Parts: sequence; structure tokens; C-alpha cells
Amino acid sequence: MTETTTPPSPAASAASAGLAELDRERRMGGLGTETTDREIRRISLADLDNRRDEIADQLWSAATDIGFFQVIDHGIDLAAVDHAFEMSARFFALPRSIKEQYPLKKGQNAGWEYRTQVRPSIGTPDQKESYQFTRPRMDGLWPSERELAGFRSTIEDFEHRCWSVAMTLLSCFAERLGLDRDFFTRAHDPTADTYQSTLRLLHYYAFPDELIDSENSWRAGAHTDFDALTLLFQRSGQGGLQVLPGAEADGEAWTSVEPSDDAITCNIGDMLMRWSDDRLPSNFHRVRAPRRGEYTGPRYTLAYFAQANSDVLIESAGGTYPPITAADYLAQRIAANFAK
Repeated sequence: MTETTTPPSPAASAASAGLAELDRERRMGGLGTETTDREIRRISLADLDNRRDEIADQLWSAATDIGFFQVIDHGIDLAAVDHAFEMSARFFALPRSIKEQYPLKKGQNAGWEYRTQVRPSIGTPDQKESYQFTRPRMDGLWPSERELAGFRSTIEDFEHRCWSVAMTLLSCFAERLGLDRDFFTRAHDPTADTYQSTLRLLHYYAFPDELIDSENSWRAGAHTDFDALTLLFQRSGQGGLQVLPGAEADGEAWTSVEPSDDAITCNIGDMLMRWSDDRLPSNFHRVRAPRRGEYTGPRYTLAYFAQANSDVLIESAGGTYPPITAADYLAQRIAANFAK
């Protein structure tokens, strides 16, 4: 008699094997060294329809090399970026008693949090607060018009602009992976209730003078992103972001990414690394503490995380990783990163 067994579900397979991404991250808490030998490439998206193959080649080269790159001429005008930053700063300037009315929903990437994100690499909270916008999960989480007029409409509009840029970039990667151009657009459908891409407004606190010379102080510990692709908007003069390609992680030599108002800094996330069988690497990054003589005031950033809809199965053609739904994958990563 032949014994039959039921194969494990994608979620069970992933859980039993553990997430390799978390194991890598836990080893990355050291100070390391710094290097300027790597180039963070700036890629123009101008005239995309006529330059698509050229742009796709540039994106693929940058993504497979360092995993980080910057795009310019991306279609989001600077006035819209400035307005989103202005609204972000106004939200964080609200009294804590108001922000606490819109708390982060556990495991949902929606709402306001204060120093709750604990990176496995360092085990201490990031020195920041954030407000997360995930379209289907925002019931009861918007400040009223009386509290902050125009906030909701501004953030909803800016998130959609970010989605459009992210899908353009992902379409280029899809074709290089042998997928149809709209593969990732379907996987990140903003009209579906399962949509879970997130726009995150971040406020890193002014850095206290007494901690500037401490080697163990960070604004955000080393980590990779959970998503398929991240778009990061930074303000000139508010630096600190550093990157480290995973293939060179043992050397722990970090490269600084200079902020620029006209550029979006992009990086490959763990979902896309899985989908691509590691051809597109998700690499480590962190936000180091300012040094004496550098800007120590508050740091504001806007980050869009293109995270596949919750019912989408993340499955690598080559079988490098066990299949897992985007919902189960995010749940495991969020559980490992946010204080209970």
C-alpha cells in the first residue's frame, strides 16, 4: 500500500524553513567601515517610450550590481514632492494626543507609530516616528480636516503617483525576467481590497549632542526591505542613508547615498529577490547617526513600498525559495520588526 501525504501549504513551508532574509539581517549589527568605491547610478526616465530598451538595460545593470540606484525625470514634479513633505512635517508637528488617535494597526502597515520598529540587526528601536498609508486599511486612521486640512487628499494623490513610477520600473524588470510587461502591475492592483503597498511618512528625530560620538547609536539599523521595490524621497542636506550589497556583506564596507531633491532613490526588495531567484538582489541599508560637524536636526523622508497584493503567490521559477503568499510573507517580516 502506498502512503499518501498532503503537501505543506506555502505558508507552512516558509515557516518551517525559516526566512533566510531574517537570518542575514541578524548578522548585520556591526559598525563596519565606509567606502566611496561604489557608484550609486542616476538614471533618467525621460522619453521612456522611445528609450525603453536603453533605460531597462541601465536599470538591470544597476539593480544587479548594487541593488540601489536613483531615477530622475521620473514624472513626479518637484512641487508635488515638496507639498507631500510639507504635509508630512505638519502631521508630525501635531500634538501627540492627536496622533495617538490614529495608532498603527498591528500587522497592517496603517497608522501612526512611535519608536516601535526594532531591527533584528541591532535589537533597539529606530529613532523615529512614522505614519503609514495602505489604501484598504485606513478606516478611522485619517486626521480630520479640522486637525490637518488637505492631508488625506495630498497623501492619496502622492501615493498614486508613486505607484505609477514603481510600476513603470517593475515593468522593465518583468521583461528582463521573461515575464510579460504587466506582470507586476497586476500583482500590485490598487483597486483590489487585497492591495497592501504602503506609503510611509518618516520623521527621524533631531540627534542629541551627547550621542553623536557613540559608536552604537543609529537612526535606523541595517535591514533589507520586505517589498518588491522601494522608492525613497529624501531632502538635500539630510543624509545618513548607507548601502551594502549582500554579496559583499562579510566585508561590511558601507557606501553613503547622497540625498537629492530631484531624484528618487530606489532599491530592490526581498519579494523581487525571491521572484527573480536572486538575480535581483535585495541589499542591506541603514541610516547612520550624524557625526560632529554634520547636520543633526530632524530628518524627513517619504518611502513607497511596492508590496504585492496579499493574495498573490510569490514563487520563483527556479525554486530557490518555497512559494509563499504575499500576506504570509509580510506577516512574518512585520512580526520580526515591530515591538509586540
